[in-house]
Amino acid sequence: MEQKYDSFIGLEVHIHLLTKTKVFCGCRSAFGDEPNTNVCPVCLGYPGVLPVLNLEAMRMGCTVARSLECTIPERTWFERKQYFYPDMTKNYQISQFASPLGQNGSMMLEGKGSDGKAISRKVRIKECHLEEDAGKMIHTGTVSLLDYNRAGVSLLEIVTEPDMKTGEEAELFIRQLRRLVRYLGVCDGNMEEGSLKADANVSINQKGKGLGSKVEIKNLNSSRFIRLGLNHEIGRQGILLDEGKPVVQETRLWNENRDQTETMRTKEDAADYRYFPEPDLPVFCPDKIFRESVENALVVLPQTRYGYFISDYGLNGEQAELIVDEKQGADYFENAVREAEKRGLEKKEAAARIANWMLTDIKGILNRGGRSFHDLDSFCLTPSRLAALIDLIAKGVISGKTAKKTAALILAEDKDPLTIVKEQDWEQVNDSAKIAAAAVDIAKAEEAVLNQIREARNAGNTKRAASLAAFLTGKVLAALGGRCDPKLAAAQVEALVE
Repeated sequence: MEQKYDSFIGLEVHIHLLTKTKVFCGCRSAFGDEPNTNVCPVCLGYPGVLPVLNLEAMRMGCTVARSLECTIPERTWFERKQYFYPDMTKNYQISQFASPLGQNGSMMLEGKGSDGKAISRKVRIKECHLEEDAGKMIHTGTVSLLDYNRAGVSLLEIVTEPDMKTGEEAELFIRQLRRLVRYLGVCDGNMEEGSLKADANVSINQKGKGLGSKVEIKNLNSSRFIRLGLNHEIGRQGILLDEGKPVVQETRLWNENRDQTETMRTKEDAADYRYFPEPDLPVFCPDKIFRESVENALVVLPQTRYGYFISDYGLNGEQAELIVDEKQGADYFENAVREAEKRGLEKKEAAARIANWMLTDIKGILNRGGRSFHDLDSFCLTPSRLAALIDLIAKGVISGKTAKKTAALILAEDKDPLTIVKEQDWEQVNDSAKIAAAAVDIAKAEEAVLNQIREARNAGNTKRAASLAAFLTGKVLAALGGRCDPKLAAAQVEALVE
């Protein structure tokens, strides 16, 4: 059914950059340390102190900006954003306003929403700017506690244009952005720790009338809450317009216990933060060496990999989506396929086998240890070893069942697959004479069953005949220690029946 109103969603996403120290001082930047242990006169705003820009924070910020197709200006600088709040001891925040480090980019949303509907939409990136984070306030009853460890931590804010239409699109944007910054190694993306957080701006209006009254939603600390909060707010505003009531421009909070947004404060006009250039930091002019370092830090992005995992490797969309989710998993997959190709396997056959192993056996092993594809760098079933294992299966040296046992011993003993197979005498029996001899021995011991197969076939009871033949085939396999291709054993049983 056609929607009655146009909806407009923009996001302001903050990511903590993985710098070892804060953005304007040398204090350690880490989550979970004892309160107020990573502080100094600079990040606490003592009079007379001078900030010094962390060049690595600037490089990381520009790397994200370039990955989002933003332009890095010839000159970028910092401003003081004036506001009073207990978590900011200076009563101003060093941020960027007039010339942010990244400008006018975009991200293409491609995938499925949680409702199963396909999404394909270009989202414009207005800017990326670098700033310092504020401290953390903890409210307990009538007392508020302040931890300034987070004050001054490198924070990159990514601001989109209001190009998204639904909560599902915003959720996909956050998932794709989280994956992007993890690929780049600039943020761990842990929303539960506040490493990645988002505020949303949403408005609706009569179709073709443009933007409506903007409502900001805070406290969206998961991609799921972003979807739920935005869809609820779009519905709430729609009800107001249906009733002829105005939508008040305000800031609202998402209440996850009630699954609804609630008023936090009214916001009649844009806040006047009285920005002015930070006098203690010079203008930053990225030179050729700096720009080259940014370009060298770029990687093949997940959406690009997703595309050629389908086109070049022959994976289906679901397989590609799961494998591409973590850079370590995607690297592992491509390295394993290359190793398998060196052993003579065709690329798409190798990819299909390796993807199946990664998404079943390897994923299961990692899950049992509380790990994920993110931990594949330290996995002793290396890409080379997995390729060797796949090669042994493809060439009929071992069965799939034996391969699983071999993988378990690789993890336990840190040995190569072929070494384990030879030590355990697990190579498949492919000698037709040996299989035939085993089948003859079984036929002698089970002569009555052999006669029952013949009688069943003569009577036209093919189902019973097939069941009895499978019984004898199982006996042959057992006699060979399960190290024979079932098709070869079945063929020898069939020869005896005839």
